[in-house]
Amino acid sequence: MKFAKITAIEYELPSQSLSNEALAQQFPEWDVAKIFGKTGIKDRRIVAENECASDLAFKACEKIFASGVVERSEIDCLILCTQSPDYVLPATACILQHRLGISTACAAFDYNQGCSGFIYGMGLAKGLIETGQVKNVLLVTAETYSKYINEGDKSVRTLFGDAAAATLIQAASEQVALDRFRYGTDGSGAESLIVPIGGSRFPASLNPEPEVRKDGSGNVRTDANLYMDGAAVLEFTLKRVPQLFDSLFDENFTLQDVDHFVFHQANKFMLDTLNRRLKLPEEKFVREFEHCGNTVSSTVPIALKESLLKGSLKEGDMVVCVGFGVGLSWAACTVQF
Repeated sequence: MKFAKITAIEYELPSQSLSNEALAQQFPEWDVAKIFGKTGIKDRRIVAENECASDLAFKACEKIFASGVVERSEIDCLILCTQSPDYVLPATACILQHRLGISTACAAFDYNQGCSGFIYGMGLAKGLIETGQVKNVLLVTAETYSKYINEGDKSVRTLFGDAAAATLIQAASEQVALDRFRYGTDGSGAESLIVPIGGSRFPASLNPEPEVRKDGSGNVRTDANLYMDGAAVLEFTLKRVPQLFDSLFDENFTLQDVDHFVFHQANKFMLDTLNRRLKLPEEKFVREFEHCGNTVSSTVPIALKESLLKGSLKEGDMVVCVGFGVGLSWAACTVQF
């Protein structure tokens, strides 16, 4: 029997930065200290006007190949998680396969999942590998939420950054811990985190100049922009994530077996509130978003990679990964390197 394991992670950030100082100049009612105190973020990376999620994805994947851990010819499945594809169709994964020079004997497809997307993708990769369908999966997460954000909306502009991550998941003969997958969905909360205009339900072509509105907090947006009901998302998170987290453990797997907890790196307030509820050891609770912001589906792989680079995450360590957000959806699993 074959087992699935992570063998490499790389990520790519845009060169352009959006600092708290720049945001404070635009929104003087929020000074630098207030922005950092609420979000825990100092800088967000933002793509250029002509730069897409696939451009970041390409660079992250090229880092995998440059490392020598796998040859292009060995990749037989490319999975891309993105909510900001290059086109409505075809799938951006197909374009990325060609651009990377990967064999045409390779499955390639997109899935649109957002904040829980990395865990969903690892579950897909595990299933494909352990049923013998493929051997080497390149799991890519890539988002450019900045393209959906109104510059006058500080509620989301202070949080989100653009990024891509590439994770190589391969077949292994030994049993390793890419396991204990748990999933959940509550589509009744879909409107809590949404871009209303742009799909088939409300095509952009039918509303080329959507109304500009200002909410009670002074945030400016249109229905073509990203909208987040922060209170509703927080309520959902505090209801669902502790239940999800508790479902991972039993008499064969306890909190003491875990070396690191890597949650979706939403923002400081969200993670602080969750950790107070779950009472996890702070030294095991990973935080890696200060210099990139909330990068949606890429937050967990970026946090894993940074932990590897810093040496805090070592071979053999057991990690619990948790994703939650847009959908509304949630997922968790265990990973051992």
